[in-house]
Amino acid sequence: MSTAPSFTTAEGLRLLLVRLHYSGPRAWQDDPEASKVMEFAMRKYGALARKYGLEPSDAAVATFDVMRTRAARVADDPWAVVTRAVQLSLIYEARAQGLLCSPHQARRAALATCHDAERFSNRETELADYHPSLQVEDDLDEIDASKPADEEPTNAYMALDAAVALFVDLGWPERAARIGLEYICSRVIRSGDRPAAYESLRRDRHARALLELDQESWLDVLRAVLGNPSPDYTATAAGRGVLLRLLIGHQVDELFGDADVADAIEKAATKAAGGSHV
Repeated sequence: MSTAPSFTTAEGLRLLLVRLHYSGPRAWQDDPEASKVMEFAMRKYGALARKYGLEPSDAAVATFDVMRTRAARVADDPWAVVTRAVQLSLIYEARAQGLLCSPHQARRAALATCHDAERFSNRETELADYHPSLQVEDDLDEIDASKPADEEPTNAYMALDAAVALFVDLGWPERAARIGLEYICSRVIRSGDRPAAYESLRRDRHARALLELDQESWLDVLRAVLGNPSPDYTATAAGRGVLLRLLIGHQVDELFGDADVADAIEKAATKAAGGSHV
């Protein structure tokens, strides 16, 4: 039965570190026990290194750095100090690789909120479709010079009627379209805002049964009507939804030209046809 090396214990490691510290500048290169403790560290911290996308050799480097410090030599439990220091080193090494900077810079608090660098092509959605700095908010107070001055602005009832017409033109039975849209609008009124209404409606089995829609089709309808609730889409057309776009002056023809919206409504129409009897 083999006996574990003495350095695997807290006291044994302390004695080894003290001996290596006072044995001269080449102690870590020449002492056979020094290489053994490094091999042991690679096995001990190998899984931790892989957790952060690194190699066991990276853990060995971090172990070597901390074992040469006074804090490790005088600690009550040197292995506890080494383990924590190695963990932090691996965290910041992985963070530095993501931020394309040095581990020293990655430790700065100023970079704590920064996300990893990524290529524009890595995202399925175009940068211009979701990044706030590339969005232009609609100015609801701005008067459209192309419209007569006495023309009545679109109100909620007119927007609802226009939305119903859009659904009907995309294959929905008129009765099912009106009942479904009025149901959604009533929930928005009770909830106070679109995101809250969306969260409430997406789990609403009564509405799905009313329109005879499956969960996927129902979510497609909600995203089309209320907009995508993801914060990435807040200032985009996909995030506003049909009702808000009609309220701020978009025309039904424009919504027909939005392939994502039109396709989602039309896809659900074939299933909603069964709900025309409601």
